[in-house]
Amino acid sequence: MSYVEVPGAKVPIRMWADPASVEDGAMRQLRNVSTLPWIKGLAVMPDVHFGKGATVGSVIAMHGAVCPAAVGVDIGCGMSAVKTSLTANDLPGDLSRLRSKTEQAIPVGRGMHDDVVDPGRLHGFPTSGWDDFWSRFDGIAEAVKFRQERATKQMGTLGSGNHFVEICLDEEGAVWLMLHSGSRNIGKELADFHIGQARKLPHNQGLVDRDLAVFIADTPQMAAYRNDLFWAQEYAKYNRSIMMGLLQDVVRKEFKKARVTFEPVISCHHNYVAEERYEGMDLLVTRKGAIRAGSGEFGIIPGSMGTGSYIVKGLGNAHSFNSASHGAGRRMSRTAAKRKFSTKDLEDQTRGVECRKDSGVVDEIPSAYKPIEQVMEQQRDLVEVVAKLKQVVCVKG
Repeated sequence: MSYVEVPGAKVPIRMWADPASVEDGAMRQLRNVSTLPWIKGLAVMPDVHFGKGATVGSVIAMHGAVCPAAVGVDIGCGMSAVKTSLTANDLPGDLSRLRSKTEQAIPVGRGMHDDVVDPGRLHGFPTSGWDDFWSRFDGIAEAVKFRQERATKQMGTLGSGNHFVEICLDEEGAVWLMLHSGSRNIGKELADFHIGQARKLPHNQGLVDRDLAVFIADTPQMAAYRNDLFWAQEYAKYNRSIMMGLLQDVVRKEFKKARVTFEPVISCHHNYVAEERYEGMDLLVTRKGAIRAGSGEFGIIPGSMGTGSYIVKGLGNAHSFNSASHGAGRRMSRTAAKRKFSTKDLEDQTRGVECRKDSGVVDEIPSAYKPIEQVMEQQRDLVEVVAKLKQVVCVKG
């Protein structure tokens, strides 16, 4: 489908979803965002759903301003994926050992490494810029500097919620490695601090929703936020790179005889801010639950833990600010999912996937998410499919 434009908004709200299917709370959030004086446009992805301040699955383009709550608390959250030389025939019948070895290599939940990961020992890890990145820690908000040790030991860890590590097969039987994570606790600490700072500023007192508080250009508060935001986005990217390196090490050791090789890693943020230019104007584009899909750019759009995911190439649709959805998108809250579904339901819906099937992950059951095929159909003018993946191993946070 192409987009539909929501009537009555102060700026164009272009929606790649059926407006009738969007819950009232999310639609109200979209209209609230459209009232911000600095906004120049709003693109709504097919996985749109209610969030804090701004909906998940929205692309907000503003001139001279940025809303930290619209970025979210997991700054730089995103995806990485890589195709391997392995095929389905190389995999053992019992995949539990492969899951166990992955969980041993990559701490999940609130876990962290006992010792800081040395990226120099990871095959193919791009170490250029690593020392400069950590030297810039001294320049971030004083309020979170006491978290430095935790930040270094959480580098290369998964986190919880909907974060995951997967081993997948494409339709030709090739094995892929894929993971989803962000800037861990340090990103959340920075986000919470700056959201609090924005709410205090005088120009935000009359907003229809205080969660939409913004920083505006050429102010010390904006400069401080931009510094910390871009640092946290870099942390998230490094975090995924290290996890991918650790996962590749697991695969190399488990399949020594196969002499596994890897294609270049595909990586994309889906909770972040980018400086981009549209119609002759420099804008700050916030993608909250959306990926960049510029012409020919690779992206990753995951489904739920029992369905499938897609490797895509962007079509460069300027109406969406060169964006596409970040995944299937939730259709019910975690609390609602836990009320409605049982571990038996989870077992049924994840049959054939080596993964946790206990009550701790019932809120991640596939039925809690929108059908990924429907989401992909609604954005045919935003991306083209390169590969469809189906997980055979899934490690949840």
